[in-house]
Amino acid sequence: MSFVNKLLASVGIGNATVDTRIHRDKLVPGENVEGVVHIRGGNVEQNIDGIYLKLYTTYIREMNDNKITASAEIGRYQLTQSFVIQANEVKEIPFSFQLPYDTPITVGRTRVWVQTGLDIKSAVDPSDLDYIDVEPAPVVKALLQSISELGFRLRNADCEEAKGRYRNRLPFIQEFEFLPTSGSFRQRLDELEVVFLPDAQGAKVVLEVDRRARGFSGFLSEALDMDETIVTFHLTENDIPQCTQILQSQIARYS
Repeated sequence: MSFVNKLLASVGIGNATVDTRIHRDKLVPGENVEGVVHIRGGNVEQNIDGIYLKLYTTYIREMNDNKITASAEIGRYQLTQSFVIQANEVKEIPFSFQLPYDTPITVGRTRVWVQTGLDIKSAVDPSDLDYIDVEPAPVVKALLQSISELGFRLRNADCEEAKGRYRNRLPFIQEFEFLPTSGSFRQRLDELEVVFLPDAQGAKVVLEVDRRARGFSGFLSEALDMDETIVTFHLTENDIPQCTQILQSQIARYS
């Protein structure tokens, strides 16, 4: 019977199981993700090489002139070394890790989740998946509010493949697209694209200001993609009270 149980466990039947319980599923980048991994032994004793947590999101990337959805690993955390779990034994492993500052906000189609796995030799590795809600850090939250106050409406937000100078440790950036629907920029801009690159001090802000064509020269610039200007600046929490004025000044310089 023991041999049969081992054979079944090797293909995932009667295997050890894992269930991760996150204490708080609404978090801001920089905060700690805390919880407990519950492991229950299967029908036989098994050697667990380790328990790992992986933080994932999805992003859009191009392949052979097509856009596909790919998964990106944001962080990886090993909780234990090898150990033995007895049949029907229950173990609880507490954990805590910092949510990286560059974790994308869960807005639009963007989702972020923690995948837990048990590494078991010669067997199907059990896993568990838990979604978390990532809210903007204070500086990014203030920037989003200021953009709204200046008359812009969010049209789209997606994680897209990063290229050139925007390529960092992650293969993607989160891009926000806004349309001017009221205020002083309504007749001056076609679109405002924004990328936030958060860090421990605040966030680097990258704006792509898409000016509205005016006259023949304006239409010519638009046809040649010369009507777009890249603006970059950095904000800290000390800048939050003046956030709207700073943003308005930066956009107005190139609109």
